[in-house]
Amino acid sequence: MDKSRSEEITTPNSLKPDSEVSKDKGPYTHLVNEGILAGQRIAKISVVTLISIGIVELLVGHISGSVVATADGVDSMSDAMISFIVLIGLRFARRPADRKFQFGYHKVESFAAMIAAIGMIVIGSFIVYHSYEGLIHPEEIQQPLLTMVVLAIAGGISLHRAFQMRRIANKYNLLSLKIDAKNSIKDGSASVLGFLSVLVATQFGFLQADAIGGLVIAGFIFSVAYVSLKQSSLVLVDAWHNPVSADYIKRLIEQKFEAEVRVRSIKLRQTGIISRAEIHLEMDGNKPLNEVEMYLLNTERVIKSDIPGMDVVLVVPHAQNK
Repeated sequence: MDKSRSEEITTPNSLKPDSEVSKDKGPYTHLVNEGILAGQRIAKISVVTLISIGIVELLVGHISGSVVATADGVDSMSDAMISFIVLIGLRFARRPADRKFQFGYHKVESFAAMIAAIGMIVIGSFIVYHSYEGLIHPEEIQQPLLTMVVLAIAGGISLHRAFQMRRIANKYNLLSLKIDAKNSIKDGSASVLGFLSVLVATQFGFLQADAIGGLVIAGFIFSVAYVSLKQSSLVLVDAWHNPVSADYIKRLIEQKFEAEVRVRSIKLRQTGIISRAEIHLEMDGNKPLNEVEMYLLNTERVIKSDIPGMDVVLVVPHAQNK
């Protein structure tokens, strides 16, 4: 670290009310709100698109008798429901803190992700049952060309929308939208798989391929649901599943302040889109109060400048044991 940067961190000027410590929260809060609004827009588009695709696929599945088209239609309708749950979660996540939810509503986004994952498991189970019946009692597919065209178009639209959603989710670190994006990629891939299943069933006479395609779609759903349920549950129970972060923050603080400060412990917590840190520092107990306050504020400044997603940093001083 260069000398000018060191002086910038440790100088008492950083204690002024108009210092960067008092300003750094604004830009990130704006970024969080921007991300939630962008997530809401793409979730709305997702709901409308998936309902439209689902209705068409269910109609084609009914006309043709294709198990995989029906399964993909049910999958699309369920994905629309999941996108709607994500949309509601993002609307709540944007609410400011109040007397009842004093840390804000950010965890509602993670809760919406968990509900969406549970819904995926229910839908996957329905598709497994329907596909098993088709596997035991296979039927010839009517209107195979229409079925394949609809599945191909549905797959292209779903994948295009899914990659848009994933880009927004990764940019703003929205867990529920990441889950919805994975689910949408699965939905598009399932439509492509359905196309191939109908092709094999009609062109090669292997009628069970239609039902097997439905079972594979259900497998996709279960795999995405498992990952989603795991990630959202960890956030909701205050688990921090990135142990490297605490070590990084400890090295960052001790390198900035060298022998003046020692990190006793670091506790990290993720609340949906943002994170919080509680840092316990040991320092010379004979230091004057204003100097201790300077170390606390500068520690907060160092963390927030290096990790913008750390919305709240609580620094607790302790006297060093002689």
